[in-house]
Amino acid sequence: MNISTIMEKEEAHRLIDRLPAKATWDDLMHEIYVRKAIECGLADSKAGRTKSVREVRAKYGLPA
Repeated sequence: MNISTIMEKEEAHRLIDRLPAKATWDDLMHEIYVRKAIECGLADSKAGRTKSVREVRAKYGLPA
């Protein structure tokens, strides 16, 4: 998946401001990763690029 989203500086500042005072670089990278994953998932959903739980379970041989 190669969806690129525009990040506004204001939003980046808000994300950093929500982190605890002793947050690490890894904490920041995790927050950025989670945010990007959510945005990509929402874009996929909006564009109809999703599969039902039933389809995924069938693909992996899991009970429905």
